[in-house]
Amino acid sequence: MADEQIHDAEAREANSIPAELAILPLQDAVLFPNTVMPLAVTKPHGIKLVEDALRASMPIGVVALKNRDASPPAPDDVYTVGTVAIIQKMIKVPDGTLRCIISGTVPFTITEFTRAEPYLVGKVEQLEDQTTESDDLTALSRNIAAQYTRLLAFLPSAPKELELEVNNITDPNLLSYFIASTMRLETPDKQAVLEERDTLARLRMLTAFLSRELEVLELGHKIQSDIQKEMDKNQREYFLRQQLKAIQDELGESDPTQADINELRQKVEAAKMPEDANKAAMRELDRLTRIPSASPEYSVIRTYLDWLVTLPWSVTTDDSLEIAKARKILDEDHYDLEKVKDRIIEYLAVRKLKNTLSGPILCFVGPPGVGKTSLGKSIARAMNRKFIRLSVGGVRDEAEIRGHRRTYIGAMPGSFIRAIRDAGTSNPLIMIDEIDKVGADWRGDPSSALLEVLDPEQNNSFRDHYLDLPFDLSRVLFIATANQLDTVPPPLRDRMEIIQLAGYTQAEKVMIARKYLVPKQLTANGLTPKQCSISTAALELIVADYTREAGVRNLEREIATVCRKVARKVAEKPAFEAKITPTTLAKYLGKPRFFAEVAKRTAVRGVATGLVVTPVGGDIVFIESSVMPGAGKLTLTGQLGDVMKESAQAALSFVRSRSRELHLPPEYFKRHDIHVHVPAGAVPKDGPSAGVAIATSLVSAVTGKKVDKNVAMTGEVTLTGQVLPVGGIKEKVLGARRAGIKKIVLPKRNETDVAEDVPPEAKKALKFVFADELSQVLKEALGSPMISHIATVNGRSTRQLPAAAR
Repeated sequence: MADEQIHDAEAREANSIPAELAILPLQDAVLFPNTVMPLAVTKPHGIKLVEDALRASMPIGVVALKNRDASPPAPDDVYTVGTVAIIQKMIKVPDGTLRCIISGTVPFTITEFTRAEPYLVGKVEQLEDQTTESDDLTALSRNIAAQYTRLLAFLPSAPKELELEVNNITDPNLLSYFIASTMRLETPDKQAVLEERDTLARLRMLTAFLSRELEVLELGHKIQSDIQKEMDKNQREYFLRQQLKAIQDELGESDPTQADINELRQKVEAAKMPEDANKAAMRELDRLTRIPSASPEYSVIRTYLDWLVTLPWSVTTDDSLEIAKARKILDEDHYDLEKVKDRIIEYLAVRKLKNTLSGPILCFVGPPGVGKTSLGKSIARAMNRKFIRLSVGGVRDEAEIRGHRRTYIGAMPGSFIRAIRDAGTSNPLIMIDEIDKVGADWRGDPSSALLEVLDPEQNNSFRDHYLDLPFDLSRVLFIATANQLDTVPPPLRDRMEIIQLAGYTQAEKVMIARKYLVPKQLTANGLTPKQCSISTAALELIVADYTREAGVRNLEREIATVCRKVARKVAEKPAFEAKITPTTLAKYLGKPRFFAEVAKRTAVRGVATGLVVTPVGGDIVFIESSVMPGAGKLTLTGQLGDVMKESAQAALSFVRSRSRELHLPPEYFKRHDIHVHVPAGAVPKDGPSAGVAIATSLVSAVTGKKVDKNVAMTGEVTLTGQVLPVGGIKEKVLGARRAGIKKIVLPKRNETDVAEDVPPEAKKALKFVFADELSQVLKEALGSPMISHIATVNGRSTRQLPAAAR
């Protein structure tokens, strides 16, 4: 039982408070004059203050804390305006803390703190209320009492005595203090009321607080009333339907159509659609109840409702945000491809920090067989998302993307809504395959329809023509694939984050075969590693002599061929074990299919080896030039595009301008025709990067010097002989290595591309020469300086001629 101590202090005169008071700070509370407050004193400095005040029968000064966490409080942590309080009653509890009842008397202000330990003590001055009797004061007093009464009406738990008390208070100051002490106000607002000495201004302040609180309570009451009405309506409808069902069952008049509609209604309620979709579903459902089941419109509405209830409007899968686990899965499924893996890990990291991040829209661009589609599956597995693949290659109808309107017979949603339905979740990973092969005709342009799907700012309200309702696609992770970007419209390309996937080096292909392809084909053909052992040297031979590709698709086919032939022998003789080596490989795959033809093709003058990027990766191309008697005509063949034709003309103009340095007669080009041909005439070719190779081929043709068979080159050439940078360096380098090239001449400004993008094994196997003048290219390709550098003197271009030319 707690010790109880009761102390009754005599109330002092309002105008005779002590000049100095012990100051007791309160947390989240303000004491007003003429009010009573229960108080729990738990801090040591507060307990000592109360005990000293009781012992001396002295009042205390009560102020509010500015910083509620200050302990012990300093002078700067408390407000300087408070209320003189008398401790009416004090009880000690067993844990050493005190329970007090204090009553406020008059307000005061602290003019100076005289002591901070063991508790605050300060000099104080009493504050007087400034009250001027007027009609405004009377009106405000009555209005505030009426507002307070209305406020109590919204609080059923409030004591009835509060209304009686407020109606019996005639003093405006006491009325304001009473209402402020019983209202729900923040501490700064209560302190503002206490500090306001003008009674009229204080009443105006309280009127504003009461009006604000009344608005909040009235709004809450309205919301509660609306919810209650809706609940009552739903309960009434449910009760009536149950009664109607019972009556129909009793009469034996159960209607299959009505049962079907009731089932649909339950599915609509369980689908948790957005408000717009739910309204549309209920509207169509009401139409369905009024249409005979034999009507053609009935089946149209029924199919529409089936689509609405089967879509996963609010169903999502939780993303796996474990960075280490995702990285492990990506590494298990794919070798190399570090840029793509890093981009996915970055997305997961940001997604982990910010839950509202929309899915990125990526586009993997690269030759066939480099793993674009399989990489999408790995990403879905790493993120714990459903994987859906959509192939848009050859699609020419816009309705395939947006769906058909319901007015057409057999109408259905577009492929994206169907994919969402099949996935069963609103945040799958959708792979849009072959986006560079989308067509267009009189039925519309599907690539234009894709603009809305792949725009993060718009796809949160994608509107399918069939549904005619907004559907949120912003949570979907879109990944598109393409072999080349040239055929992708610029607006569509701008909406995607392009990630280039170049071809693999020979070492990378061997590693992929050893780690992924061989185990996969052994399992597919029912073999064990002991029954079919393929050596690393044999894999290198398959890559070099039996395939010529940027990816590994044909490599997998060749490995599958070997496994099938071994499987046949194992089936005939179970004890058979095959060890595939370079010497035995021809028994399974036949003679090699690819040979290095560079030496043969460049054995004649006028042939130079260029580097190109094709839809299937980098490759070499032979530029052939031939000179014959004529009248100075230039012929270009090989299905060359306009840009490539202009490059050939620029190269010829440069060579003609240097005819003196090439030791050619002045009338040489007037008396000879030149024919430039690029083989594989059935394949269209374009671009400026063959300019250097064309110029080298022309110089070889007119001088009779053969081009080094081990040299390949790329770069744009200008009329002044400058070599400008080009793109696709990694693809071109890998293609040159596959073709057996030993030395590559590249523009000087592409040196950083080689340093950053070309794999280390390719750098070791090839020699790179970086040129910014065509003269450097000719020196490397033809073996001796053919044309001098251009020197600039006083802003004018002059040629430094060899001695023989001078």
